[in-house]
Amino acid sequence: MAETLVVELLTEELPPKALRRLGDAFASAIAGGLREQGFLGPSSHVTPYATPRRLAVSISDVRAEAEDKEVIEKLMPVAAAKDASGNVSQALLKRLEKLGRQHLAGHYPDAWDGPDHLYVQSDGKGEYVWLRSLAKGEGLFAGLEAALNDAIGKLPIPKVMSYQRADGATFKFVRPVHRLIALHGAEIVPVSALGLTAGRATLGHRFLAKAPIDIANAESYVPALAAEGKVIASFAERRARIVGGLEQAAGGGSVIMPDELLDEVTALVEWPKVYAGGFDAAFLAVPQECLILTMQRNQRYFALADPRGKLQNRFLMVSNTELRDPAPVIHGNERVLRARLADAKFFYDQDRKIKLELRVPRLASVVYHNKLGSQIDRVKRLEKLAGQIAGLYDPEHSDGLIQLCKRAAYLSKADLVTEMVGEFPELQGIMGRYYALHDGEDPLVADAIAEHYRPRFSGDTLPARDPAIILALADKLLTLSEMFGIGNAPTGDKDPFGLRRAALEKLVRLAFDAVADVPAIERKVDEVMSFVFDRLRALLRERGHSANHVEAVLSMRPDRIDTLPAQMEAIRVFVTLPEAEALASANKRIGNILRKSESAGRTAVDHSLLAEGAEQDLYSTVQNMVPLVSSHVRRGDYTEALRALASARAPVDRFFDDVLVMADDPAVRANRLALLRALAEAMNQVADISKLAV
Repeated sequence: MAETLVVELLTEELPPKALRRLGDAFASAIAGGLREQGFLGPSSHVTPYATPRRLAVSISDVRAEAEDKEVIEKLMPVAAAKDASGNVSQALLKRLEKLGRQHLAGHYPDAWDGPDHLYVQSDGKGEYVWLRSLAKGEGLFAGLEAALNDAIGKLPIPKVMSYQRADGATFKFVRPVHRLIALHGAEIVPVSALGLTAGRATLGHRFLAKAPIDIANAESYVPALAAEGKVIASFAERRARIVGGLEQAAGGGSVIMPDELLDEVTALVEWPKVYAGGFDAAFLAVPQECLILTMQRNQRYFALADPRGKLQNRFLMVSNTELRDPAPVIHGNERVLRARLADAKFFYDQDRKIKLELRVPRLASVVYHNKLGSQIDRVKRLEKLAGQIAGLYDPEHSDGLIQLCKRAAYLSKADLVTEMVGEFPELQGIMGRYYALHDGEDPLVADAIAEHYRPRFSGDTLPARDPAIILALADKLLTLSEMFGIGNAPTGDKDPFGLRRAALEKLVRLAFDAVADVPAIERKVDEVMSFVFDRLRALLRERGHSANHVEAVLSMRPDRIDTLPAQMEAIRVFVTLPEAEALASANKRIGNILRKSESAGRTAVDHSLLAEGAEQDLYSTVQNMVPLVSSHVRRGDYTEALRALASARAPVDRFFDDVLVMADDPAVRANRLALLRALAEAMNQVADISKLAV
């Protein structure tokens, strides 16, 4: 009989930052174990529950007994199944006796007795005797106990805790477990785990519910917890209620509610209620990033902003209790927040007493890496590299840009030795900008200090102005050269690309030049380039481009990556042309021919050696096509450059039909190879279209 199943572990307070993941994993593992054993049907629905003190799952349509399973066993070769007289051999008889199927021996080779069936079939190598039988499904007790204990063992627990039960037995889990529920419909499934045997009693809210709550049946688990225990069991429902409460209490303001904070607060409460508080408007003189972080990280409060994004002197907090008179609790939280904000203001005021440029020498005492020296060492390398890139970036107007970039690089890490960044490391760069503006630095320098850390994660905004772009690029290239140089290759998923115009490999070489005086560094330009292109492949695939389209462009190892979007769009248009498939195949054939020939590309085309009409036509096509394609490429019109290749379809086909490339005459052969080389160079200015061949 199929009924709803509920399983719950009642624990001490679980780690809030891991709760959602633990709840989902617990539910998924139990459901997966039961499904694998045949207890779930196609309509079974799995619902995870997770509160500060419980992990639970509800699964609909769970069978009391698993489905019977067909079991197929290979017994022995046909030749061994009968003796010399044609009777059932002793070997087969003993095997059947061992399996409890000796009654089938008298009917071999076509034995059928209910679910048991002997038959002969090849395994691809020879004829064998097989036994097909139906294994009786086991009861839910055994299946659930196995699934539960397996789920407990596989949970993504951030840190295991050892604890003792009253009988002195020691167990390990994320937090001590006090009760276990397992109900199939109204029936208890008496499974055991972590020294507990399942029952039907649980506990509700730590303050709003006192007596244990008996759950009558699995279907009443959630409503009973809500009505008698003041507990919203569903993490998702609790989170949605918090979001609704925040938006309602905002009073026209915009709630700053990052997902990470919402998940953490949801994991801290069972019966959420939102209350609003305020703080002295004088604190708004402190940069709002500092105030927001203070509220979020120290107090788990939600800040409020006006429609223009400016911070308000109000905050919202999520309580675990619904109070008749919340005023004392609100006032208490306001007092605590005032002290936190006063600390932030003190840090801000103290930091501004010392200019950023006077802090730079202090970086000598901050270790960057034991093989790479201090932060001041790195600042010097960064200053040099940023200046060099600025000179390449805009050669005609580089003097002012070089000075801006070198100044920004010199000041870029100075805020690491400020009080505010010491308290909130997330604010590095952001505080540097505020302090630079306070010191009277050029706003472009200040912005570069803040933005050179971007992008911090996939999808983050990129630096906006030239000095910031250059400093961000220099910082990331320097990191790559440093880490690869000491054998510590980066593996993160940040997108290190904020380029406009740059010869990429030249920049990588400059980055290694900047660290050339570090003894631990090995020059690994090729490894860095491979890393960069691997990240580019992943980025372009994430943006929806197919693997062969990506490879067509990146296999050329382009120096400029700012043009990639236009090149990828050109490929997308090109493959829709009727000539595309044939040209891609021809290009692949040309590449294979040239790779196999030692003389490929050694000579220019000699028109006097073009004897065949087909090769003369192809030569004429190449002569006309090369300048046209090159002109489009110079303008950045890659789509038109690839469209221009369509004119080569007919002469290329005719050439391969009529002309023997590998002619006996060495001069003719070399000339035809040179013609193919010229054609390949013309066809592959945007991408290696041979990669598009099916």
